[in-house]
Amino acid sequence: MSRFIESIKVEDQKIFLTELHQKRMNDTFSNFGKECKIDIKSLFLNLEHDEDGLYKFRIEYDLENNFKTQILPHAISEHDDFELVTDNEIDYSFKSADRIQFQKLKEKRGAEEIIIIKENQITDTSYSNLLFLKDKIWFTPKTYLLNGVMRQSLLASKKIKQTEITIENIKEFSHFQLINAMNDFDEMFIYPIEKIINLPKEETDLEF
Repeated sequence: MSRFIESIKVEDQKIFLTELHQKRMNDTFSNFGKECKIDIKSLFLNLEHDEDGLYKFRIEYDLENNFKTQILPHAISEHDDFELVTDNEIDYSFKSADRIQFQKLKEKRGAEEIIIIKENQITDTSYSNLLFLKDKIWFTPKTYLLNGVMRQSLLASKKIKQTEITIENIKEFSHFQLINAMNDFDEMFIYPIEKIINLPKEETDLEF
């Protein structure tokens, strides 16, 4: 049976973006003709979590409303380098617990983390949405594998904009950063575009 996950930020005993996480969970059930009976706020309150610091509240569930929860200390990951990887068939419309397609893409790669290209469009890394900097404005690709809760929140608050980002125009951006439920918009954690080890160097490179 399919299983899904929600990874929710908890910092100093406060839970973040609960409504967006709940909506995603509800929409997942609805897509399969089911009703979600799992209430995120109630689950968190029942944990009686009283520790300060950054934690990940993880809910793994199936479409029969069976679930298990964990709350674990969390640290933001930093990467030395990134690699563009093409997969025109990848589909991650729902936040599935099955991540084997990402694991396969990362095998035998020369960089710590991957940036996935689908039909020539920049999408996501293996675990986050992306932001790219151009002329002091942060943009997120219109194309994505999963429309993450942080991405939705930043667009709604107009802190970022959407634009088309492709293999052809990616070098027009100077920096990028990774965002997800645990990684907020933070200019302390940005990477120069040159951290992508296989950026196209010349027009002719795009043919291969």
